[in-house]
Amino acid sequence: MIPNKNILVTGANGQLGYSIQKIMPKYNEWTFYLTDVDTLDVGNKRQLTDFVRLNGIGTILNCAAYTAVDKAEDDRERCMRINRDATRNIGEVASAYGINVIHISTDYVFNGSATSPYREDDPTDPQSFYGLSKWEGELALLKVCPDAVIIRTAWLYSEFGSNFVRTMLRLGKERSEIKVVNDQTGTPTYAEDLAAAMMAVAGLQPFVTGIFHFSNEGICTWYDFAVKIMELANLDCRVFPIQTYEYPTRAIRPAYSVLDKKKIKQACNLSIPQWEESLKKCLMNNPNIK
Repeated sequence: MIPNKNILVTGANGQLGYSIQKIMPKYNEWTFYLTDVDTLDVGNKRQLTDFVRLNGIGTILNCAAYTAVDKAEDDRERCMRINRDATRNIGEVASAYGINVIHISTDYVFNGSATSPYREDDPTDPQSFYGLSKWEGELALLKVCPDAVIIRTAWLYSEFGSNFVRTMLRLGKERSEIKVVNDQTGTPTYAEDLAAAMMAVAGLQPFVTGIFHFSNEGICTWYDFAVKIMELANLDCRVFPIQTYEYPTRAIRPAYSVLDKKKIKQACNLSIPQWEESLKKCLMNNPNIK
């Protein structure tokens, strides 16, 4: 059977949504429907149902999320409404109309105490409200749509939106030195690489369901990441390592966020770039990034 190539992208104005838009020309066999909250409120189940029926949607890439990690500690109702309740809506509508769902989740569903890369079946134990909301979103989605795909990612950045790379570039131009935590370990993820991975999953025949992990390859700390950003951007800003306790935040950050990616690499025959390589691609291909 020829799969339905009508694909709905929610959260299209976020950094992952913009990254999907950037790579869309490579996937001209698909018809993309780009939406954000101003054009489609996925929290409104009737509106979502009408949209997918009218446009004959076959796949949903759910990039819509509440991602303000610290703000979520106080803005709990809105965070849950977006990360759990709207995700449940998507699952219910998808299940009713036979639509494939690819939903993005996070390393924050884990407690960060591991010493080896997290596998998809490792126990979850979120330590922040943001992490809890994303975990409950996973549970809600799989309960109503067991054939959904969930891709957990970490340390996402791009040329678009608010992220660590853009913050470091701004600070690197404004200051002669900065301090960055050196006791939180993970792997940066270039949103364009994640977007391509989502499309690889979307194109699988037959569709492979379940939970996957995706980030770039390699391991670093936020300090290492910042040093590499300054180096590649030729910024004369010294970076000094500090401990997490020296930079208190409203929400707890995982101390260890490295994800095991064997499952998605095998399922999609993916070759994932090293994080340094993708960072260089982001910076070198986009000289006007700020």
